[in-house]
Amino acid sequence: MKIALMDSGIGLLAAAAAVRRLRPDAELVLSSDPASMPWGPRTPEELTALALDVARAAAAHRPDALIIACNTASVHALPAIRAELEPALPVIGTVPAIKPAAAGGGSVAIWATPATTGSPYQRALIAEFGGAAEVTEVPCPGLADAVEHGDEAGIDRAVAAAAALTPSDVRAVVLGCTHYELVAGRIRDAVQRPGRPPLALHASAGAVAAQALRRIGADPAPTAEPSGTLTVLRAGSVAALPDAALTYAEGRVLAAGAPVR
Repeated sequence: MKIALMDSGIGLLAAAAAVRRLRPDAELVLSSDPASMPWGPRTPEELTALALDVARAAAAHRPDALIIACNTASVHALPAIRAELEPALPVIGTVPAIKPAAAGGGSVAIWATPATTGSPYQRALIAEFGGAAEVTEVPCPGLADAVEHGDEAGIDRAVAAAAALTPSDVRAVVLGCTHYELVAGRIRDAVQRPGRPPLALHASAGAVAAQALRRIGADPAPTAEPSGTLTVLRAGSVAALPDAALTYAEGRVLAAGAPVR
């Protein structure tokens, strides 16, 4: 089987690594266009056009499913991408894991890009799935960009700034941008307060990977032969994984787990 993933940049690594863990034999196609980042500040029309180009590049490799591994693109471009590619190609979007995070009540924070924080989309998700939880929206300016470039000092500054805006009694944090999943451990360390119960982090990578398999009628097979290939596309052209990707565990898993073509 072949699973494609798309994002503006390397935020797709977490979902790709999740697919690799579930199906080591799956061929992966990673399609991005980092030169067009960031997508968040763009108009919905601009973002949709960019996302469609990245999706078309992935679709040209004839995958069995396409994961939009980007919260912002899922908000604005998912309908257009589905209208063009489905039903021939199942398209799976990424939604912040607000529902499971809020299920236990208490204080919950959603870390997201400034463009998503306070947006009608996110507010609607909170209204629908927030339940009795006390939900705080936390903007994280600069964090996705720092993660994209492997900027250690920039990541530290952005995480510290967002942690300062996070309630001290927070029980769970929703990672509302796929880039943030690559630095989940650093976020946990910054937010965990002494004497408080262990912080729960809620990400989307595992859920979208599992949904992609369900959409194509495939079962998880984590012990399968690790024979899947890896194709990396940047603006539609075949490329290598960027150096920044290899600074994260997910990138190293993908680089080591299969031959790159």
